[in-house]
Amino acid sequence: MLKFRYKVLFVCLGNICRSPTAEGVLRHLAAQEAPRLVLEIDSAGTADYHIGAAPDPRSQRAALGRGIDISGLRARQVTKDDFARYDLILAMDRSNLSELEGIKPGNSHAALKLFLDYAPELNLREVPDPYYGDASAFEEVLDLTLAASRGLLSALEEGR
Repeated sequence: MLKFRYKVLFVCLGNICRSPTAEGVLRHLAAQEAPRLVLEIDSAGTADYHIGAAPDPRSQRAALGRGIDISGLRARQVTKDDFARYDLILAMDRSNLSELEGIKPGNSHAALKLFLDYAPELNLREVPDPYYGDASAFEEVLDLTLAASRGLLSALEEGR
């Protein structure tokens, strides 16, 4: 069976809420729903606030409630090398997309997009930052990342 390889990086501000959730969700769904894809998946933040920290405990609880364990992930900051390593860099919001566009080397072939571009049916462009919200904000992040991850997997399987 032919296998396709893609390298995907999710990016938010601090890499403790949205992007590690997206990383965990995509890993989980890919294993279940797209076994012919060979994916390298990671996450990072545009800021250096939480380097080395585990995902926010509220993100971990919400993900684990859906059978997704993100406790082993650790925050890191985006580097210029990421633009050479990854095929697709997905930002959680316009602010982080703008930051990425500002640091992207001129010779990079990595595609930069908003993650929710893969879930047009949601009529949203940004995954809201749940950091200052309650548990429902973290559940919303999971709902949005599940929808966008399914769209992303479909696009990758179709070679888009």
